[in-house]
Amino acid sequence: MDATVVTYLVYLLICTALTVWVGTTLFRNGRLFLVDVFNGNERLAEAVNRLLIVGFYLLNLGFVTLFLRVRESVVGVRGSFDTLSVKVGTVLLVLGAIHLANVYVFSRIRRRGMGDHEQMPPAEPNPWAPPPEARASGR
Repeated sequence: MDATVVTYLVYLLICTALTVWVGTTLFRNGRLFLVDVFNGNERLAEAVNRLLIVGFYLLNLGFVTLFLRVRESVVGVRGSFDTLSVKVGTVLLVLGAIHLANVYVFSRIRRRGMGDHEQMPPAEPNPWAPPPEARASGR
């Protein structure tokens, strides 16, 4: 077996393991976030969580597969490490970008679902109001 094939195998093992680990973590911990996004509707949150994890696996494993091929033959252990570092690093960056995009979208959905009263900024300080301790004593 030449170094290129070994690099392919190691790349697939690392990326598949990372994808399963990240997917499992997102599925387990994302449920509470989705319940909040969907205002306590646990059935909807669970359904969306399952759809998201399937989409995550399809998208990520598809990217890993498309990104498998190297342009030049890998020569030696150093060449294998060089190739793996670029490929696995790129997969990790794409995974992170997809995750941040998901969090952004769901936080926007959550904000949109909240009432206007919950989004209002706090009142500006009033320099003419008495200090809190004076109000408490009734002066």
